[in-house]
Amino acid sequence: MNRLPFRIRKLSECFQDKSLDPLTVTEHSMAIIDRMKTLNAFVRLSSAKALQQAESAKERYHGHKSKGILDGVPIAVKDNFCTKGIHTTCGSRMLENFIPTYNATVVDRLEQHGAVVLGKTNLDQFGMGSGCIDSIFGPTRNSWSDDLDDDRFRISGGSSGGSAVAVAAGLCYAALGSDTGGSTRNPASYCGIVGLKPTYGLLSRHGLIPLVNSMDVPGIMTRTVDDCLTVLNAIAGPDNRDSTTVKQRFVRIPSLDTPISLKGVRIGIPLEYHCDGLDEEVLETWTIVADLLESAGASVQAISLPNTASSIFVYSILNQCEVSSNMSRYDGIEYGHRSQEDSSTEQLYAKTRAEGFNSVVKNRILSGNYFLLRNNYDKYFQKALKVRRLIADDFVHAFKKVDILLTPTTLSDAPSFKDFVQNNNRDQCAVQDFCTQSANMAGIPALSIPVRLSSRRLPISLQLMGNHFSERILLTIASWIEKEVDFIANYE
Repeated sequence: MNRLPFRIRKLSECFQDKSLDPLTVTEHSMAIIDRMKTLNAFVRLSSAKALQQAESAKERYHGHKSKGILDGVPIAVKDNFCTKGIHTTCGSRMLENFIPTYNATVVDRLEQHGAVVLGKTNLDQFGMGSGCIDSIFGPTRNSWSDDLDDDRFRISGGSSGGSAVAVAAGLCYAALGSDTGGSTRNPASYCGIVGLKPTYGLLSRHGLIPLVNSMDVPGIMTRTVDDCLTVLNAIAGPDNRDSTTVKQRFVRIPSLDTPISLKGVRIGIPLEYHCDGLDEEVLETWTIVADLLESAGASVQAISLPNTASSIFVYSILNQCEVSSNMSRYDGIEYGHRSQEDSSTEQLYAKTRAEGFNSVVKNRILSGNYFLLRNNYDKYFQKALKVRRLIADDFVHAFKKVDILLTPTTLSDAPSFKDFVQNNNRDQCAVQDFCTQSANMAGIPALSIPVRLSSRRLPISLQLMGNHFSERILLTIASWIEKEVDFIANYE
């Protein structure tokens, strides 16, 4: 087969003019996935269903009844979204044999638009991590790595590392991730792709197995900003099965093809994101893009988010409190792993959870339970909620002065697996998610976009953050940056 089109819109045009067909493209994707198994991006392929979906899409195109741009496009789904009749494991022994009876809403909407769901992608267990190294299926390897065979390979980032690598390596055109404190943007940054965390409530969480209910959102991972827009338009909007979605009808965002002017656009550079551990090349990249925006007519100004330094501590407390609550449903009685222990109900619970959870999950459960003890509730949980409000208020004040914030996504390019595992999971999350956590606590949209390669030939990305429901301007500015830096053309 000739080289496939790089963008979703172009692929759709090829389907329309019959120069390509969805079945051939899907078979091609599956062949590449098999050839690149070493990456460990996919933990399960839904081959039969995908081929059936592709055949149906092919027939629609032949009958001139296409469902739209996504019809016949191969897409992957992170393995913490429920998929009807397909294992959904969260990368954990606890759900190793769990097969949902329904689809997550965002998966349903992709299928309603004709997308071909290739399978499920790897993640840190229950989404707890920033490296995609803690899955029962083993670590996912960044496709930018020089060496995939030993512990010198580069991590993919987490927890949506499998989805990021699937997109970056060309195994699919888009993938769903989830984002609680940076789990879409972090791996997108390390893998050199676009990663969008939408406004909390814009996308339904129904069928997304919860980690931290007050921060979890489905995320979108693609190779281009326009592809990200295409997927967002397909899956956004209210859902009566999820009370946290906004009730207003989602207004589709128009194509980003038309040239835009940056005159009058106000860009904020948060002082507090110039933090300890920020790599010099990331700082240089941040400066270069800020200068590009200013040269194009945007107003670039320094701005303060004074409570940023507290975000790590607040996020850690609230995350672990909600984790301890959410993980309590896994008791070995109703579904999931069940121990053979039969001496008592209490022992069954204890043995099941000891066998089903890894040390990262257990540590977060224990920490959350400690913070929620009666004697500690006010000291930790309540105080963290108050500081979370201050963090959110920082953004409210900032967006009275600027339209968009420009920050690093991660503090460095992708670490090697060997370097990453030398520190524990909690410390790595605190460092790697420093720039991303606060957006989840405030519920605002944020997007990671690749800019250039480091001296180690690894992607460096920057993050854009906007006010609630400002996805349109966020994607517009990201599209402008994408065209200016031309990351894809330079490093394809």
